[in-house]
Amino acid sequence: MRTRFTMSACGAMTGIALVVLLAGCSPTPAEPSAPPTSSTPTATPPAAPSFDPDAPADEAILFFDTVNTATLAANASADGRAFIDGLVAAGFDKTTMEVTADATTIGNAADSIQFSVRWGDSCLIGQNGAAVNGYHSTVGPLLGTGTCLIGSTRPIDW
Repeated sequence: MRTRFTMSACGAMTGIALVVLLAGCSPTPAEPSAPPTSSTPTATPPAAPSFDPDAPADEAILFFDTVNTATLAANASADGRAFIDGLVAAGFDKTTMEVTADATTIGNAADSIQFSVRWGDSCLIGQNGAAVNGYHSTVGPLLGTGTCLIGSTRPIDW
């Protein structure tokens, strides 16, 4: 029995010593710290495309799209003239543009309209309408006729 008591006494002393040790090692409340600073510079958002008459067609289409989506944001039912006027205001040359009719030959609204800007040996081509689920664009080759759109276009005489 004495052995039991000795072991119990030793166990109790070990437990007390452990509590004292842990109490001495308890963490102190940390001071609030400033957020970590980063030495890596933050990414700058890309600049919005701008008109550059010397840009290759695959870059010019980005500005073409910016202008046309702004035209649609201002007027969701923009017609051919609205697209042409928007492109002219943005710096594109009206003499290099083509646009299809806004109405069919029997006077109904066209399901979609196409418009283009000749860009060197390429064409920036836009299309908008319900039949094509909104606005789309592409860069295409200049046709053998020196034009961008196939079929009838209307005069841009305004």
